[in-house]
Amino acid sequence: QVQLVESGGGLVQAGGSLRLSCAASGSIFGINGMGWYRQAPGEQRELVAAIIRVGITNYADSVKGRFTISRDNAKNTAYLQMNSLKPEDTAVYYCHANIREDASGTRLRNYWGQGTQVTVSS
Repeated sequence: QVQLVESGGGLVQAGGSLRLSCAASGSIFGINGMGWYRQAPGEQRELVAAIIRVGITNYADSVKGRFTISRDNAKNTAYLQMNSLKPEDTAVYYCHANIREDASGTRLRNYWGQGTQVTVSS
């Protein structure tokens, strides 16, 4: 019923910037929260940043001060501005959303995007 599509990944030199986008489409009555996760080869998927419906954000310690998550509720889209990128930021970045699929709020579902590759060269 809902699809999340990420974009904006690519190859960048250390110290550079990228902005990731995550657009949600489908049967959406509301989005409780959206977040970005990343997974490097051989590593567990980890939370990078999250934003809930009232605008409260959370960040992994490793990205605090460098990454900023934002959300455009009218467009059902979340963004991740990534500055001062480091080689250790290299990973596949996945968008996640908890979505309300009915007016009453009784149908809540978690969705994942397909992932977008971010590679930071030294």
